Amino acid sequence: MNEGSLPHHKLMAYQLSIEFLRRVHEAPIRDADQRGQARKSAKSAARNIAEAAGRWSRADKARVFAIARGEVCEACAAVEIAAAIGCAAEEDVKAVNALGKRLSDVLGRLVT
Repeated sequence: MNEGSLPHHKLMAYQLSIEFLRRVHEAPIRDADQRGQARKSAKSAARNIAEAAGRWSRADKARVFAIARGEVCEACAAVEIAAAIGCAAEEDVKAVNALGKRLSDVLGRLVT
């Protein structure tokens, strides 16, 4: 990958989303549905951030960044739900939520 060659490479939000995605994928979630949903949402968050970076209008960017923020929340919730039913460890929930909070905060600033 040629860093900095595309608009999303310059965004801290995108870099955080990749870190978040890796952490979600590393979490040993035993419930296949929750594992799949967490991973799908984390991937979608990263893709939406990249998409927003490529948009031209401020309103359009904000709309897609808001969608990405929702995906981050959904991924965190999937890991929390897995833990609630005994299929994930609390330390994984804490790690995913910590990164999710950082990413959500960054995205919140991009939405406004």
